[in-house]
Amino acid sequence: MPSTQRLWFRLTTTGLSLAAILTVAGCAKNADYPPWWWTPNSRVEAMLDLAEVTAEDVVYDLGSGDGRIVIAAATEYGARGVGIEINPELVAMSEQRAREAQVADRVQFVSADFWHADISEATVVTLYLFEETNEKLKPILIEQLDPDARVLTYRYKIPGWTPKKQTKGFWGTVYLYALPEGRGSKSAAPTK
Repeated sequence: MPSTQRLWFRLTTTGLSLAAILTVAGCAKNADYPPWWWTPNSRVEAMLDLAEVTAEDVVYDLGSGDGRIVIAAATEYGARGVGIEINPELVAMSEQRAREAQVADRVQFVSADFWHADISEATVVTLYLFEETNEKLKPILIEQLDPDARVLTYRYKIPGWTPKKQTKGFWGTVYLYALPEGRGSKSAAPTK
């Protein structure tokens, strides 16, 4: 490779690496809103398989990015799905991808902050968020979800909770959680 091309390559790759480092470093200061980074399709499949998703499920993805998890749940398993994403451009992309996959009637993408979303309809919740974010989400998951809901995380665990199952892959580990015993919105209801 001629020296000018080599220099351009080095500057470009160094610039991209620096941009990635600064993005992650900046988001590390605010773990409430980690950066969007796509989940590899093999891990999407692993998440949905581990949760044993069926057509009876409603899959929620908090911080849904380009919508791939919710769309896969609908196309591969017949489930309904809701993606909650704060970035309106990613919501528009997700809606377009759902139309192209012909599942727009079974999925919905909401341009919203997942910290303030109603997720009580979910039977499965997927997360690709930092551990700090997962930690902060625990009270919301416990308060809003039914006791038999399944929660899946990719790469980052939920601190203090023990996964029921996990599957490792080249691109990282997927963890399956159940709500802690005696927790969940319906378990707190008084009995007669």
